[in-house]
Amino acid sequence: MYGKAFAPEYQGELGSALGVNSSYEEVLATANRARSSAGTALERARAALAVAEANRRLGRVDDAGAAWRESYRSARTADDAAAMAWALWSGGTLARQCGTLPLARRLLTHAVTLADGSGDRLAHGYALAGLAETGRIQGDYAAVAELHEQLLEQGRAHGEARHMVWAMSGIAQMHRNTGDYDKALELFEESVRIATEADDARGRAWSLRGIADVLSVQGRPDRALELLSEAEVICRSMDLASALAYNHKMRGNVQYRAGRYQEARETYALSLREFTEMQEPRGVALSRLGLVKSRARLGRDPHETLAELAELEKDFTRIGLRHARDMVIAFRAEVTAPPAAETPAPHCDATTLRSPAVPARS
Repeated sequence: MYGKAFAPEYQGELGSALGVNSSYEEVLATANRARSSAGTALERARAALAVAEANRRLGRVDDAGAAWRESYRSARTADDAAAMAWALWSGGTLARQCGTLPLARRLLTHAVTLADGSGDRLAHGYALAGLAETGRIQGDYAAVAELHEQLLEQGRAHGEARHMVWAMSGIAQMHRNTGDYDKALELFEESVRIATEADDARGRAWSLRGIADVLSVQGRPDRALELLSEAEVICRSMDLASALAYNHKMRGNVQYRAGRYQEARETYALSLREFTEMQEPRGVALSRLGLVKSRARLGRDPHETLAELAELEKDFTRIGLRHARDMVIAFRAEVTAPPAAETPAPHCDATTLRSPAVPARS
């Protein structure tokens, strides 16, 4: 069993003023007022943490970076290990969002150590979850699959729906990326159900995106686009700038797989602008890959396509995105393959092979 979702990153008085579905503009305004009126170092640390998280979700990475560092300094002044762990969790999450994965690992590892010593179970769990997600994004599934399962069991044991949704959707993403679409769909659908019952709108939006991805791969683009539209409403209502950009990138993926290359090109261009504005290099690179593939399908000169693929391979290698790098290599092989000899037309019930999908979340 589990209760309603809650947001432990909003601490002290902020915990009673803000909820898991508060819009991030509201969070930012409330946290800034709390920071201005803070009477102790610990109060300043908690308020700055909320400021950092709101700015991160809004895509304002410079402000988020300044705020989590302020939170850490104030927590250190207060000599509160748990508060320091929360600040480092925020900083590590921001580093991952910005594509600096080695820094994300260092900050989150330090957060795990501090939280463990402080006895704050939630800070410890969130820091471990951050490490697991960082490894998953890098494609290091063998290293983090068991950790995802452990975190899911912890969420179930303590009735924490938000954590269950996070862990379950992460496991689903690994199944999706390794080709077990039925299992991925089952887990994403269960994640949506839990998020809905626990009133976790953000978790529902991410999980709907996961279902849309799998349905698209299985050849159901129209239903996938409907689910992405539903998730987009949630993202806009909560000011989830990064999640909205990833939603748009997934819409481009769906359109591309369905052979709607002109629509896909326009949608990838939209997500590229959004990621560029919020200085999120991982999203920028993934959107560029979608654009390269769409333009190639629309007749772009192969030499230009190969040149940009070479740049993207360097970007994905630098960021540490193994799965995305594999997608670049696979598409380059398609571009450079010699023209196939004429073959008989397929039977009407034959399945058309599609290009591998651009990897999903963050």
